[in-house]
Amino acid sequence: MFKKDYLLSPSILSADFTQLGDQMKQAKDAGADWFHIDVMDGHFVPNLSMGPVLVNACQRATELPLDVHLMIEEPERYLDKFAAAGASSLTVHIETCPDMDKTQKMIHDLGCKAGITLNPGTSADTIQPFLKNVDLVLVMSVNPGFSGQSFLPEVLPKINQIRKMLDEINPEVLIEVDGGINPETIRQTYDQGARIFVAASAIFKHPQGIQAGIESLTEKL
Repeated sequence: MFKKDYLLSPSILSADFTQLGDQMKQAKDAGADWFHIDVMDGHFVPNLSMGPVLVNACQRATELPLDVHLMIEEPERYLDKFAAAGASSLTVHIETCPDMDKTQKMIHDLGCKAGITLNPGTSADTIQPFLKNVDLVLVMSVNPGFSGQSFLPEVLPKINQIRKMLDEINPEVLIEVDGGINPETIRQTYDQGARIFVAASAIFKHPQGIQAGIESLTEKL
């Protein structure tokens, strides 16, 4: 049997929250590996969304890992709350963590995987000093804050650059990509070295339903 070499992490940002548990089950049954939860504070990004209570609701709705992306200022103030709510991994932005080594240690001490991420306009070189201790690298392929944005193709060389950095420093680490992932863009990012794919609208707003949305992505890999 073919063993896939990627992970699919549907973003619940585009889910119907009145049917969240059912939609998460549909996504799991269709082949989802993780669930991606975007946390926004209205300061670092121009939107508000999801706190520990929702993470805990997701934890009760599924046994799949919860991939929590903290698009917030001073994330270290809230790490323990999200870990206690059921987060499996906590990904923080290089732009918001003045002491990234300390933040990564805090995440690991809480029993979670530590992810590092950067916005489209941030150079890959900014995260290089911290790659030795990360468990995943999230490359944003849109400017964070809203679901449904168009993929920024200029991030493709950055994915490849980070993959080469990781191959030298920490080769087991996977690159995750988030933003505008659809059947056209998923293969482009895969070919540059991404192996974890976050998709929101392409899954939860697919006109033929969640299973069709997932299949439309995975058939390209």
